[in-house]
Amino acid sequence: MIRINLLPHREERRRTLRQQFYALAGLVTILAGFVWFVGFSFIGGQIESQTAKNDYLKKEIATLDTQIEEIKKLKEQTDSLLARKQVIESLQANRSETVYLFNELAQQLPTGIYLRSIKQEQQKVTLLGYAQSNARVSSLMHNLEQSPALERPVLVEIKAVTVGKRRLNEFNMNIHLTRQTSESEDKARKGKPGVAAGKSGGAK
Repeated sequence: MIRINLLPHREERRRTLRQQFYALAGLVTILAGFVWFVGFSFIGGQIESQTAKNDYLKKEIATLDTQIEEIKKLKEQTDSLLARKQVIESLQANRSETVYLFNELAQQLPTGIYLRSIKQEQQKVTLLGYAQSNARVSSLMHNLEQSPALERPVLVEIKAVTVGKRRLNEFNMNIHLTRQTSESEDKARKGKPGVAAGKSGGAK
C-alpha cells in the first residue's frame, strides 16, 4: 500500500525547528532561573554572614568603648592619687627641711644676732633681724657661706634703728637652702638644742 504525504515538506520542517527552538528557549530559561536562584541565595547568604559579622563588631566596639571609659576613669583616679602622694611627700619634705633649717640657723647664728622673722619660699629663705653691729652681720654671712646646708647669702638692706632704747642694726638677708645630704643630716642630728637658746639669749 502506497502512502502519500500531502503536507508540504518545508512546512513540516519549520514546525519541527520551531518546536526545538521553544524547547531550547524553555531549557535556557529554566537554566537561567536556576543560576539566578543559586546566585541570589549565595549573595543573600554572604550578606547575612557579613551582617552578622558587622553586628558582632559593633558589640565588640561598644564593649571596648566601655572598657576605654573605665580605663580613663582609672587613669584619672591614679593621677589624682599620684598628685595627692606628691603633695604629701612635698609636705613631709618641707617639714623636714623646716626643722633642718632652724637647726642649721641655730648653729650658724653668731652672738649678738636676733632673728625676728624667717620666711621660706621653696628653697629661698628670707631673714629679718637685728644685730648689735655691722660686724655681727658680716660674721653671720661668713658662717652661712661655710654652711653645708645654706648658700648664697645676699644682704638686701641694713639700717640703724632704736629698739627699746637700744641702738641696733636692722638687716634683711636672703639665703638659699640646699638639698640635704647624709653628712649634713648627721651634722644636724648631732647639733645640741641648747646652742640655739644660748645664742638667742646673747642676742637679746
